[in-house]
Amino acid sequence: MKKFNTSPISGTLELIPALQAEFDHLKNGIMAAFLRHGFLHIETPMIERTEVLFAKAGGDTEKQIYKVMKTAETGHEADQALRFDHTVPLARYTVEHMNDLVFPFKVTQVARNFRGERAQKGRFREFYQCDVDVIGRNQLPLTYDAEVLATLAEALKVLPLDRFVMRVSNRKILSGLLEELNLQQVSDEIFSIIDHAEKVPREKTVTALEEIGLGSENVVKITTFMEIRGAREEVAEKLQNLGFESETFRAGVKELDEVLSLVETLSPGTEIIADMLIVRGLDYYTGTVFETIVPDHLEFGSICSGGRYEDLAGYYTDQKLPGVGGSIGLTRLFSLFVECGLVKGATERAIDVCVVPITVNEMAAVELVARNLREEGLKVDLVFGDKKLGDKMKYASKVAKKVVVLGEDEAKSRSYRLRDLESGAEETRDF
Repeated sequence: MKKFNTSPISGTLELIPALQAEFDHLKNGIMAAFLRHGFLHIETPMIERTEVLFAKAGGDTEKQIYKVMKTAETGHEADQALRFDHTVPLARYTVEHMNDLVFPFKVTQVARNFRGERAQKGRFREFYQCDVDVIGRNQLPLTYDAEVLATLAEALKVLPLDRFVMRVSNRKILSGLLEELNLQQVSDEIFSIIDHAEKVPREKTVTALEEIGLGSENVVKITTFMEIRGAREEVAEKLQNLGFESETFRAGVKELDEVLSLVETLSPGTEIIADMLIVRGLDYYTGTVFETIVPDHLEFGSICSGGRYEDLAGYYTDQKLPGVGGSIGLTRLFSLFVECGLVKGATERAIDVCVVPITVNEMAAVELVARNLREEGLKVDLVFGDKKLGDKMKYASKVAKKVVVLGEDEAKSRSYRLRDLESGAEETRDF
């Protein structure tokens, strides 16, 4: 009987070794894809000054930040908190180390973040995010928007998915449309309504637009705009046919067409469409924005998202540092994979060789054999204790692919048999 509750805190993910091995396999595969594309790995501290995080948090995120408390001696709240994403700490990091970095700064972070939101299906308080970002100094060519998308597309191929679709837009398009309709004063509300439109019935979206003072004509124009999606050329033509003259609108359409064209070159075969429903709720996005869906599992929501930000570091420096980036929320995804059977846990034993001494008298020989095997790059476990040999072999059969039994004869002859626990095949070796 347990003396107290030993279950993990709700909103956290705790895995048995077989599932942890699968999680690590996916995480390492994603990281490897990022590194192959020339992104440099860094780690920022989990704890940041609250003023750094609050500078860009805002809204619900600010309410979800975990604050760090001082010692019991003072009992007061500290001016420190746990990071809620990688992007804001990256802005601080770039400002702090600006003179030591090479720009454009291509960077990846794969680590835990924390949000104190209500724990529910697909929502975690502690979670891994796999991010890539490119930060420029004063300017950043649009080509990097496409490179980030192509890099993330390769990383997503590591996941146990038959198909995914990247949905891309540009926030300048909607901003320009609202300029044309003279609706800038309610732009934040309209962006938010469109960002949530897929999660609610169409009637609720229409009502929400009407409630912020839009007349029926403008409601029709915006809902019609929201329905535009498809192949690059098709969408570009539909947007141009709307007849809007706003320079912001035209710039957004041009940028979207250019980015999608570049992705087609950099990542042939990737399913990617233009979609005006994609606006992204975070207000630091200024241009390209994207989300990724799995058509066979729409319940997953977006599995990878991000966009371009022109001035994320403006709170910390006068230097202009535009950037573009994206993120894969691995913890949430992995939990969904397990739930729907796409991941079932590693079936292959994690240990390469178990070395089993018959008595403590063979420990010197055991250590020498283990050292030689480890120098070959193998993962080696040693079985200690006073258990019977049969019990030690049971343990070995559960965790390892091969076994070595060392007794008095093996220690004297400096020779042993390496046995495959699956096939029974043996190989004699000297040490």
